[in-house]
Amino acid sequence: MTDDTDTQDRTPEPKRRVVAGWHGRYYEDFAVGDVYKHPFGRTVTETDNVWFTNVTMNLNPMHFNEAYAAGTEFDERLVDGTFVIALAVGMSVIDVSVNATANLGYDRIRHHAPVYHGDTIFAESEVLEKRESDSRDHVGIVTTELRAYNQDGTKVLSLERTPMVLKREHADPSAAQPPGWPEGIGTQPEDP
Repeated sequence: MTDDTDTQDRTPEPKRRVVAGWHGRYYEDFAVGDVYKHPFGRTVTETDNVWFTNVTMNLNPMHFNEAYAAGTEFDERLVDGTFVIALAVGMSVIDVSVNATANLGYDRIRHHAPVYHGDTIFAESEVLEKRESDSRDHVGIVTTELRAYNQDGTKVLSLERTPMVLKREHADPSAAQPPGWPEGIGTQPEDP
């Protein structure tokens, strides 16, 4: 006698299918006044600050000399402000510029409060303006205000960012080949 309860109680395995993930916004998806709260806060470590400071050759001892920084009004080292800019811009890419063909400018950059080792940064972008490109019909120009906050809700950074963003009709993403993936890599729709 055989025990076939294992095969009788199994539900059939679902057919594998390739489903489109987030491909980012295209020019048509932006509306003035929309605010995108970017996912994933990021805690800034001492290593982030020291490496970034050294890689960029920022020689201000406020970022890498504990004894010096202890004698300042802040009593401790500050995170390099250009790291905070790079981090906040990077956090915004998923919502603002995955489909950008170029960044045209960063304007009105303001550091509102210091960032310290151990602070967790959150970022959001508000669409301020959008317009058709005068020289390229496959993109539009979008201006956003990027704002970054620490874990206490203190605004630490703001800036305006202006990328040229691809129009949907000129993009060709698919579930099998999302933006940035070469053709034929990974699971394909015809795979069993």
